[in-house]
This record gives sequence, structure tokens and C-alpha cells, in this order.
Amino acid sequence: MNATSRPDVIIVGSGVGGGTTALRLAGHGLSVLMLERGDYLPKEDDNWSPQAVYIDRKYTARETWLDGADRSFHPSVFYNVGGATKFFGCTMIRFRERDFEDLEHHGGLSPSWPISYGDLEPYYEQAEHLFHTMGTQGIDPTEPRRANPFPYSGVRSDPPMEALSARLRAQGLRPFPQHAAIHMPPHGNCVRCGTCDGYPCRIGAKADAERSVVAPALASGRVTLRTGTVARRVLLSPDGKQVTGIEVEQGGHVEVLTAGIYVLAASAINSAAILLRSATDKAPRGAANSSDVVGRHYMAHNNTAMMAISTRRNPTVFQKTVTINDFYFGDDAFRYPMGCIMSLGKLKPGMMTAANPLVPKLVNRMLSDRSYDWWIMSEDLPDPGNRVSISGDTIKMDVRRNNLRAHTELTKRAARAMRRAGLPLTLTKLMPVATTSHQCGTVRFGNDPAKAALDPFCRTFDHSNLFVVDASFFPSSAAVNPALTIAAQALRVSDHIAAADFGISARTTNPLRKTNHV
Repeated sequence: MNATSRPDVIIVGSGVGGGTTALRLAGHGLSVLMLERGDYLPKEDDNWSPQAVYIDRKYTARETWLDGADRSFHPSVFYNVGGATKFFGCTMIRFRERDFEDLEHHGGLSPSWPISYGDLEPYYEQAEHLFHTMGTQGIDPTEPRRANPFPYSGVRSDPPMEALSARLRAQGLRPFPQHAAIHMPPHGNCVRCGTCDGYPCRIGAKADAERSVVAPALASGRVTLRTGTVARRVLLSPDGKQVTGIEVEQGGHVEVLTAGIYVLAASAINSAAILLRSATDKAPRGAANSSDVVGRHYMAHNNTAMMAISTRRNPTVFQKTVTINDFYFGDDAFRYPMGCIMSLGKLKPGMMTAANPLVPKLVNRMLSDRSYDWWIMSEDLPDPGNRVSISGDTIKMDVRRNNLRAHTELTKRAARAMRRAGLPLTLTKLMPVATTSHQCGTVRFGNDPAKAALDPFCRTFDHSNLFVVDASFFPSSAAVNPALTIAAQALRVSDHIAAADFGISARTTNPLRKTNHV
């Protein structure tokens, strides 16, 4: 695409939603300008340094936000090419079929989606190919139906984790290999290091958004990426029905960029903030917000980190390999959904010092040497009072936890399973609101314009040429990582844009549209 030409589509954000959309639209022959407020992350020794990543927070955005009481805090957000996937634990897992339906929880109702699992299933499969997803079929007790097997076999566990899994199976649990988006040998370059979960990959072995979708999109010649470019607001036509441009700032210079179609994929928090900043006389509550849902219904899961301490040293290096879903939809003693238990990347003393600075370093080292580390994740429910708003130029998050009884029950079951498996001590930490991973729900989609900002193809009801394609569109959060669902919907939305807005048939053949390449 010529640098001076007007693109067919402008996309804000280069993470899993923006990158996947760019690649698919390019495969349809469309020209795309992708905007990223950050830059490329350098591949350097600090990528794998607990000191640099967790204590110095070298790669975390230098931003200050406000909480519901107007107290300032520093959020755990990242602005770089590839978005948050540069730091994710590489879990790419499908929502369960029931996650798309009304689902009763102890704390209330998780609402149905305007689309079904069947609508996304073929796109889930394509996204799994795009992101090199590994998995093993037939073990997960909540596994949704699949038309075809995983593209790559499940990740293997190191011997200590496999031995622990055997002890869990002896209890009647059914641990299974995590659905991992990693380029593993023999065809990939992963070295199974101890710094995967929460770190950028120094050798580029993660199937993150930069490697999986942004790089091939740029290689198409139809996508241009501008880094260091902050999207401030969208501009609306006098009647408010169309977006006429997007105001951006780069290096202190403000300009307006134009295209035929605009896609926000800047994260659930920042996409909502952009829309709220775009208020006009015709849209007094912000762009796409005649329903007053933009910024509301913020969700980010109830998350607890758990260390299960052994009396012996745990020599595991690559630990993030096991998932337990036996309690996902409840059990005989607690009939409500509880959620997912996943092994974490191996906790290191520097990471623990960052989380517990008052604990002596020697104690942290002794605990980490003997720990088996887990991430306990439960669904939080959409509450219109849990919201993202703006105070001047500052983002404000007013969030109160809900559905915690289910999370407490799941944490108890995880701890009990570890004790029965021979790990006598468990230490837990409930993650604070500043931990914004898995953020979703702030620009929800639906069938009713009075209750949703987006239609089932993520087109805004208020503005015919504006889409939002990140986890903002989720009406519920389920209890698994949102990345694969974002990617699947991005593929579905991109096909819709090509057909509905540019008259390009879904049958168009183009090598870039065949998303089973790696």
C-alpha cells in the first residue's frame, strides 16, 4: 500500500484482534493501515529477566489510572506490537459450548451470546492453525465438539509435572495438556525455558500476535503499520451516522486519518476510552454509545495464584503444561460453575519478591524452589456498575468483584487436590484489579441496540462503518483465556466486512485467506 494512499480499512491496535483482522482483510485483497501506540519489543537479555520484567517493570506502560475512589494506581498494561500476547502464557483455548448460553452462577446469570458455538467453530479451527495451537483431544471433560483434530499434538510435561498429574488422576481428576500456542520442536524453535508465562520470548518461539498474524500481514504488501501512534478519538459526520476519520497523535503531531472502514482493537479498556472521548452533540455519551453500555460491564476474571509447596525441590523448568477443568461447571457439592485450574510458568524468586517485597529473599527462594504453581480462574459476571470511564485524559476503573463464592470453592478444591497429591502447604494470592489481563466486556455485542453497542458482527449500531474487534465485545467472560475467541471472531468479522462492505465473496481464493499456514 502506498504510504500516501487512503486505505480501505484503518485498524487501531496490533494485538490478537487487530492483527488477525489485518491479516484476513489483506487476504481478501483490501488495503489496511494498522496503528500501534507502542513499538516493537526488542529481543534482548532482559526479556527473560525477573528483575527487569517484574521488579523494574521495564516493559509495562508508564501510565497512571484512577480507581473508583479516585485513587491513582499503575495498571499492568503493555503497549507494543503484538499487544498483550507478547507476555501471555500462550494459552489458546475455546470457550465451552455452554459458555455461549444463559448460565446460572452462584452470583447471578452469565448471559447468552448473540452467536452460538457453532457460529464460531470453523473460525476456532482456523485460528488454531494461525496461532500454532497444540492440544490433545478427548481428555478435557468439558471439551466442546470439534470438526477436526488439533493442528498440533499437545505439549508434554516435564517428569515432575507428569508425576503430579498421575497423582491427580489417581484422585479421579482428569488433567490434560494445556492448549498452547508455541512453536515447539521438532518443527519449532522453543527451548522450553523457565521464562515463558509473563515474559516476552527472546527467541520469538511464542505464537504471539506479532509472529502469527502481524508479520504475515505486513509481508502481504497490503498492510502498513505505524508505531508510536496514539488514537485519541474517532470523528463523526454531522448526522452522527458515520465515522469520517480518526484523530491520532504521533511524536507530538496531531493529524486525522481517513478510510472507508474503521476497526478499534485497542483492548477492552482503551477501545472504550477512545469511544468515550469521541462525544459530540449527536453522540453526547460518546461514539457508539446511544445504549449507554460503552465502558460498562467490565470483566477480567477472578484470578488467584497458588503455590503448592513440596517438601522436596521441584526441578521443573517448563511448568505451564497442565489444565484441570473437572470443576468448570460445578460438582455434586457445589452445583454452580467454578472455573479452570491451570499450571503457571515456574515462579522465580524475583517474581515473588515483586509480589511480596516484605518477605525475605531467602524465604522467597526456598518457597519457589519447592513450589508447583497454579492459576485458578473463575468467571466474573457482567455488572453495569463495573465500568471504565474517563476523567479528563485519565482512564478511571470503578470495579467491584462478584461471584467470589464460586472462586473460593474452586480455590479450596485446588488446594485439597494438591494436599492429596503430596503437597502439604498451599499459599494463595487473589489478583488485584490492576491486573488487567483477560479484560473484556466494555463494548458488548448483541441483537438489541438498546442493550448493546455492537451487532453480532461487531459493527456499531450507531455508526455503520465502525467495528470493535477485541474482547470489548464479550457479553460474558467464561472462565478461560479470551485470546482464541477474539481471534476466531476477528476472522468471522473480517469475512463479513469483505462481503458486506466491499462486495468480496467469501469464496475468493487468495493464499493469505488460507489461514492454515504457519
